[in-house]
Amino acid sequence: MENGGNGWTVEDMPGDCGHDFYNEEVKKYFATSFEWCSKKQVIHLLEEDYSTDELDAQPEVTVEDWYCSRTDCGCEYQLAVYLLNDNHEVIQEFKPELVVLDPEKDDCSWQQMKYTFSEYGPGMRFISFEHGGKDIKYWDGWFGVRVTGSSVTINL
Repeated sequence: MENGGNGWTVEDMPGDCGHDFYNEEVKKYFATSFEWCSKKQVIHLLEEDYSTDELDAQPEVTVEDWYCSRTDCGCEYQLAVYLLNDNHEVIQEFKPELVVLDPEKDDCSWQQMKYTFSEYGPGMRFISFEHGGKDIKYWDGWFGVRVTGSSVTINL
């Protein structure tokens, strides 16, 4: 959606001034730059072989994302997840406040953002997952938020 500064890049874990991830199988992460970078994926649930009956039964939907900053530069991180109907209208949303990490004050190691939707009513047909961020010092390169381990799980 947005590719500010030097845009998105993919780096190897743990990266310069980085942190180890809790899962050794995860080898890479996305990193943002000095201007806002964001990406979005919209999941069409009927094309993923879920039936309207299954979806209208309001199964729990769990979303997860992992984020961190470098040890030498703080960052901003934002997550927004929307359950959408056939017309792409929002049924329910999870959009926590913007997270600001500062290595001088915060534990900037990998943090989990996790949320479970429930009792949102019938009609969900799409899920929109958006995340992004930037660094807080406007350094050229990829000193912004790092993200990995993103997932959406339908709990039938």
